[in-house]
Amino acid sequence: MPEVTASEQAWRREVATVSLPEVHRSVVVPVTASFWRKLFAFSGPGFLVAVGYMDPGNWATDLAGGAKFGYSLLAVVMISNFMAILLQHFCIKLGVVTGRDLAQACRDHYPKPIVWFLWILCEIAIAACDLAEVVGSAIALQLLLGIPLVWGCIITAMDVLIVLFLQNKGFRYIEALVFTLIITIGGCFAAELIFVKPSLIGILQGYVPGPRIVTNQGMLYVSIGILGATVMPHNLYLHSSVVQTRKFEQTPDGKRQAIKFATIDSTGALMFALFINSAILILAAAAFHWSGHRDVAEIRDAYQLLSPLLGVGIASGLFAIALLASGQNSTLTGTLAGQIVMEGFLNIRIKPWLRRLITRLIAIVPAVLVIGLAGESKTTELLVASQVVLSMQLGVAVWPLMRFTSERAKLGEFTNKLWLKILGWTTTLIIITLNVKLLFDTFMPKAILKAVYRTLGLPMPE
Repeated sequence: MPEVTASEQAWRREVATVSLPEVHRSVVVPVTASFWRKLFAFSGPGFLVAVGYMDPGNWATDLAGGAKFGYSLLAVVMISNFMAILLQHFCIKLGVVTGRDLAQACRDHYPKPIVWFLWILCEIAIAACDLAEVVGSAIALQLLLGIPLVWGCIITAMDVLIVLFLQNKGFRYIEALVFTLIITIGGCFAAELIFVKPSLIGILQGYVPGPRIVTNQGMLYVSIGILGATVMPHNLYLHSSVVQTRKFEQTPDGKRQAIKFATIDSTGALMFALFINSAILILAAAAFHWSGHRDVAEIRDAYQLLSPLLGVGIASGLFAIALLASGQNSTLTGTLAGQIVMEGFLNIRIKPWLRRLITRLIAIVPAVLVIGLAGESKTTELLVASQVVLSMQLGVAVWPLMRFTSERAKLGEFTNKLWLKILGWTTTLIIITLNVKLLFDTFMPKAILKAVYRTLGLPMPE
């Protein structure tokens, strides 16, 4: 048995504590290259994160918002996206400066019982998010190929093999596949917008926030749903990890440069996500709102109505292709997030294929059971339930992120400036408050809910 040297022992200890050790610092960033060459080297993680902001869970809320209220809720989509950009910037800072992902930082900071509690909540949230992605992909396969939903859910398990194969080839291959699928989604919706010919003035007016969003209870309710579906808790863990796949200089200047380029990458990718979410809402508004189909909220209904209403045969097909690309993209990043969370919170490392298989089964089993026992008509309820579960976890993920990035003991000179702290904590409180309201409205018995709204002098949300 060959003797293990001290340097090799040190290397093994380092690998045992880093996030995603198989790809940690695997993408080299050239030190003396031009601005654009460095930006290219840092580009990629932002698009992995952006996937979570355009997954099938977003589709139902965007469709409902556009069909019911026209372009009015585009402002909510935009504000939600800006909140996401801010939160992902904090994730970048945490990962780059400390070399720890959010799950590891929680393990370092909190007592073991709290760490286990946070881990369980996060696993439930990832399973809920995965559930929406599995169901979305299954619906797309059914619409395109006529495959029963149960078999469609099972087929989505194949993404485990794709992730393993590409990750062994190099992390850049995963990023390339994700980027290709995002471009596919964008191309499909660009074509849909050409077909539907929306009002440019109406769109611009929709991006201007108005008091109706708050005073109209129906609008407020859908707005909370859009926010809950847009800002994903697992993305916070994912981004703080994948940003560490870049091999940059471990100096203050190197970290400062890494934060700058990673933020540009993230912001650009999330602006693309803003286009996708806006396009879904605009398509629903232009196709359904003014044609008398204001109750469209299900993906399947939108698919069946698009081609007849637009008079374009391929409109429904493009919609389903975009849905399939969205679902598969989200499952790829969801499996990575599952690995990061388990390893980060518990410091337990199991074989990647086994971890991803567990993650996928946690999502597939409930979907198959519900669809098999209750029928395919329950898929929309599954999607809604998954978004409610995500809402429950969101505040628990955002709070420690804000705390860690605001502490000088952890980030030193990179600690959030006062204006960033104010903006970040305000965003956190808004997210928590709105999601508490969503949970209250979802779970409170209707009779009690009516009495509460009557006492407050407010109309019940539609």
